Amino acid sequence: MTATALNIPFERIADPAVRAVAEKVANGHRLSQADGVALFASPDLTGVGLLADAVNRAKNGDLVTFASNQHINPTNICTLRTTCVFCGYARLPKEEGAYRYTLDQVLAEAKSGNDGMTKEFHIVGGLDMQAGLEYYTTMFRALKRELPHVHIKALTAVEIAHIARIEKLGWSEVLSALREAGLDTLPGGGAETFSAAVREEIARKKLGAADYVGVHRAAHQLGIRSNCTMLYGHVESYADRMEHLQMLRDLQDDTGGFLAYIPLAYHPDDNELGKKLGRQGIATSGVDDLKNLAVGRLFLDNFQHVKSHWIMVTPSISQVALHYGVNDLEGTVVREKIYHAVGARTQQRMTLPELLALIRGAGKVPAERDSFYQVIRRFDDPAQDPVVTAPRTLPLAVGA
Repeated sequence: MTATALNIPFERIADPAVRAVAEKVANGHRLSQADGVALFASPDLTGVGLLADAVNRAKNGDLVTFASNQHINPTNICTLRTTCVFCGYARLPKEEGAYRYTLDQVLAEAKSGNDGMTKEFHIVGGLDMQAGLEYYTTMFRALKRELPHVHIKALTAVEIAHIARIEKLGWSEVLSALREAGLDTLPGGGAETFSAAVREEIARKKLGAADYVGVHRAAHQLGIRSNCTMLYGHVESYADRMEHLQMLRDLQDDTGGFLAYIPLAYHPDDNELGKKLGRQGIATSGVDDLKNLAVGRLFLDNFQHVKSHWIMVTPSISQVALHYGVNDLEGTVVREKIYHAVGARTQQRMTLPELLALIRGAGKVPAERDSFYQVIRRFDDPAQDPVVTAPRTLPLAVGA
């Protein structure tokens, strides 16, 4: 792909290091980990964004997609309660606030948000010793029976490995059983940061990098697509981030099974790591949020989709991110618990009018997609938007 085809505005890129990376991109050369470090270290945020935007426009044009999804977190009981020090959501079985949904509670929550728009359930939770294979297969069968049109995206690689351990089964056996019960795709959570040293500090005893990749490889080999993530903004270095992205790119080269990359911002409130770092109330900066999205778009050249998670970085940053390589936004959500337990102050859901307004406010064209990133409907003309009763005003920034 040539610079002209990409429409890279070299004259607006101030930093020579970013221009050098732009030359590689224009000439169709893959970026190295050192290139990624240079982008993270560059003070030229605008230059990095312009380059990522050019690459995204070449892949996806001005279309920005979202899913009509609903988050369900069936249990917060977790065996790693004391070792994942960045988490404020998990509880021990007898700890105050611990819960595990019954099947009736899962179905009630699923239906409470199903206003006819929900098309995907995003289901993740803790590593609960009482939530094994039968718990989830029963849940998925019931959801498919009651709401057969809704796609089930469920259980991180960490949860799959946990179920395999307690059931004494292989990863592929667990995945096959879950698929038979109704599982459609996997989310990307649980990756955190792959560096062994970082993992020892923030998530000791959690599933290691090679096993995270191994579970996703097993899923892809079974034809189960998945997303992938990286938790950033805690104790990791730029080099750690690039090592992580390299492992994701390598697996995508091998299997092509990843649907999207979603960087996740660390929130320091109400968790032990935040206390240790003395960062209560100090989350990631908007600059770092935008850099992580842009570098992901540029380095992960074999990914079609990069998503911004508005719950974690605020809707306003996600709106700006649509010019930093992002072509997909976290969707309607309905009710989110995990990141709000560690300091997220954003709203817990977004209506269709709010999503459309956010995307159009960035000069982009909104489109609803399915869970495989196929467009269901475009919203080219605001005059043709469906009528939704009592839309809420969208707070575009924390505290707004």
